[in-house]
Amino acid sequence: MYKPITAVWEITMGCNMQCKHCGSSCSSALIGELTTEEALGLCKEIGELGLKWITLSGGEPTIRKDWHQIAKALNENGVIPNMITNGWLFSEKEAQKAEAAGINTLAISIDGLQETHDYMRREGSFECSMNAFECLRNTSVHTAAITTIHNKNINELKQIKNILIDKGVERWQLQIGLPMGNMAHHQDLVTPPEIINDIINFAYEETQKGGIIIDLADCIGYFNAKEIEVREKNSGQEGYGWDGCGAGKHNFGILHNGDIIGCVSIRDNELVEGNIREEPLKSIWEKADAFSWNRQLVKEQLKGNCQKCKYGSICKGGCTNSRLVHKGSIYEENKYCSYSLVMDQAQETFSRVIDTGELLLKSMKFLQYKQYQLAEMTLSLYLEHEPFDLEAYKNYGFVAFMLANYEEAKKCNESILKNNPLDVYALKGLGLTLAKMGQVEEGIAYLKRAIEHTDHTFLDPYYDLAITLVEDNQLEEAQALIYEATLKYKEFKPYEELFNKRLGIS
Repeated sequence: MYKPITAVWEITMGCNMQCKHCGSSCSSALIGELTTEEALGLCKEIGELGLKWITLSGGEPTIRKDWHQIAKALNENGVIPNMITNGWLFSEKEAQKAEAAGINTLAISIDGLQETHDYMRREGSFECSMNAFECLRNTSVHTAAITTIHNKNINELKQIKNILIDKGVERWQLQIGLPMGNMAHHQDLVTPPEIINDIINFAYEETQKGGIIIDLADCIGYFNAKEIEVREKNSGQEGYGWDGCGAGKHNFGILHNGDIIGCVSIRDNELVEGNIREEPLKSIWEKADAFSWNRQLVKEQLKGNCQKCKYGSICKGGCTNSRLVHKGSIYEENKYCSYSLVMDQAQETFSRVIDTGELLLKSMKFLQYKQYQLAEMTLSLYLEHEPFDLEAYKNYGFVAFMLANYEEAKKCNESILKNNPLDVYALKGLGLTLAKMGQVEEGIAYLKRAIEHTDHTFLDPYYDLAITLVEDNQLEEAQALIYEATLKYKEFKPYEELFNKRLGIS
């Protein structure tokens, strides 16, 4: 059962700006917007669902005259409300309304220094945003800023940071502008993938200096050591890092008309899960097939680098909307990924190596140091020139397994066994792979065949079968196998010790 923690609610699509980077192309309020009565009823359902907090956005939420009533109703139902605004209509009165309604954090969009910000939004908007921060100074409401990074403001970040600190802003979220909505018509503003590392480096360096908490949005990452440190430090959670898109798993979006979707950034009607006018929110969330596009997404469905990536099973391709907007499908690879960029650079370097012997030596070195992603690259290039090198092919199958590319590992081992049905290494490899793919009984059968044909020089099949049996809740069978191997081979003692250590047996 997936437990919802947070959500974003677009209470209106009406807006007093037509920002050049607006992914929703907001202008006037759309037909079908929830009435005040419907919105307040939804607040009760949101509380019953058990959300911790929710962010009110738009459009521009303050366009709705009842925004503070909605926020207050959420608070009364045990849900902490936050809000994102452009600040245009914000005054001392609005600040007092926010405080009275129990708004925890109010975030104001800041898209550059004054000239850049006003260019992206409307003349005078920067001054209004600064005034909004001032209005909130003497309230209990926490303040934050959100900056959508594009080609006009990328070099203004340090100056923006100083201004925000001067205004007493506590948190600052950085996100990249995506070519959707209005920004699809301003492609010159869209940053190239390489900018991700510049943003991460900036966030890392400025986080060390302090003064403001810098949050990296879900579209910025992944598995970059500096990015992980920024997320850990600013979340206060050791070991905190990206663990995949949370849409439909831990969070969801509510559209202006009551449609429920995994993420409000995703503008795909086919991914709408239901509407609160037609069925209760809890029912929509708990349906067996709800949000299946993300809840049931597996690494094997992804393409390109994401499918081969060692983090693919965790990451699932990073931000879903980034993949959808840039590549047209949620299954395509995410080019706006720091780790992928490094791998692309490595691939380009290795592709220029002409000497196949050098490629093989590199792959062996990467294997030695368990750098499996790089080993996969070099072995793949080597095998293009030397497709009949059986040892290299075995190593490629092993690397594919270690990267959790099980279909690839399965193909490798099956190909080897087709030529030599008694190849112990391939029997073992196929057995382990099938077990990982959920075909446990078949996997165990192959591991047993490996044992039948092995000898004292290669005892891995015994250990691997024992571990597979343990994972299949066959502990007694596993222990009996270890005992049998220990009696039969004196060389098996280290395996026995490793097995006992893994099971916590002294």
